[in-house]
Amino acid sequence: MKKQKTMAFLATVVALGTALAGCGGGNAGGGGGNASGGEQPAPQSGGNTGSSSGGALQKIVIAAVGPMSGQYSDYGSTAKAGAEYALKQNQEKFKALGFDVQMLTQDDQADPKQGVAVAQMLISNPDVLGVVGHVTTGASITASAQYEQEKLVMVSPSSTGSNLTDEGKKVVHRICARDDQQGSKAAIYAKNQLGVKSAYIVHDKQAYGQGLADEVKKQFEKDGVTIAGYEGITAGEKDYSAVINQILAANPEMIYFGGYYSDAGILIKQAREKGYKGVFMGGDGYDSADLVKIAGADNANNVIFTSTVGDLSATEEGKKWISEFESSTGNKVGIFTSFGYDSMNVMLHGLEEAIKANNGQKPTREQVLDAVHKTKDFQGQFVKVTFNEKGDNEFASVYVYKYENGQKVFVGEAK
Repeated sequence: MKKQKTMAFLATVVALGTALAGCGGGNAGGGGGNASGGEQPAPQSGGNTGSSSGGALQKIVIAAVGPMSGQYSDYGSTAKAGAEYALKQNQEKFKALGFDVQMLTQDDQADPKQGVAVAQMLISNPDVLGVVGHVTTGASITASAQYEQEKLVMVSPSSTGSNLTDEGKKVVHRICARDDQQGSKAAIYAKNQLGVKSAYIVHDKQAYGQGLADEVKKQFEKDGVTIAGYEGITAGEKDYSAVINQILAANPEMIYFGGYYSDAGILIKQAREKGYKGVFMGGDGYDSADLVKIAGADNANNVIFTSTVGDLSATEEGKKWISEFESSTGNKVGIFTSFGYDSMNVMLHGLEEAIKANNGQKPTREQVLDAVHKTKDFQGQFVKVTFNEKGDNEFASVYVYKYENGQKVFVGEAK
């Protein structure tokens, strides 16, 4: 086992060397038309370059980390696209301060073990002063243990697991809502707005999915909703007949599944084919057009899910931003584009404050960490950010969506 870990680490070091020599890698696209393969990487200098005044620019690297390949690449690639766009808009400002700020993309494959390997690589690069990511809870938890040792700050756009910040690591921050917020509000919505009196809860045995399911179960029990069953399934399987048969025998009004769209789509399709007529509900892991493709448009009708990201097109300002982003990058806005954008802007704000506090000199990782941790009333494009002592955003909200005729439809904020 030790030999395997060593080999994996060496292979990852080689991958980092390639990324540093080139454009940062990790351009794999995701589902639902949100592929980021057409993105242009942030300019890379490979070292100090001359400024317009003839001086040398000092290099600073902000890493963007998430699943850039595999079945969850939609999440990582869209967050990366938003982060890259934010950096591009701010690079000239930092050049005026004497710094060439670059972005280095890394693929953790939504795998906790790979998250550790990526974190160790980033720590070994002294120019890396911050991390936008990780995108999934499991990888964020394992990577954060590495970052904590080196005081390397992270700002996640989308890792919702409650224990991520409850573990007390100072380096951990996120701009999105926690699972205990998302889960409890989902359960309250199901009871009060959908009239659900009984529910069968299923999860994928992973940090995000099970954590979310547990919070829903807790709130349902508090509110007197009958829990008809509670089961875990193995993510990535193709046949969930065993658990579906148990659900049908229990005849609940709702199936709540904590997990990602790839498994949710199969579960929905197979349950509908077996005659289940009740409500399906889940969290932001359902937010992908691939769920509709997997389940089938008819089967996905009225599937309801909560999300930490609101409707970007609800305002004229939001519509304008979408248009500018898509025309500038050639990419469609995806699930975490907006929060990748705001997470990078939070990071860059902290970096700028750390530079100022260090008399215009390149700050240390700890100085950047302290500045990011002190973020208060920072108005991002889509979310206002104030970090509490744990690193949670005091202004984070939860929203409700549903699928209708194959399209995602915004319902409103979950109250």
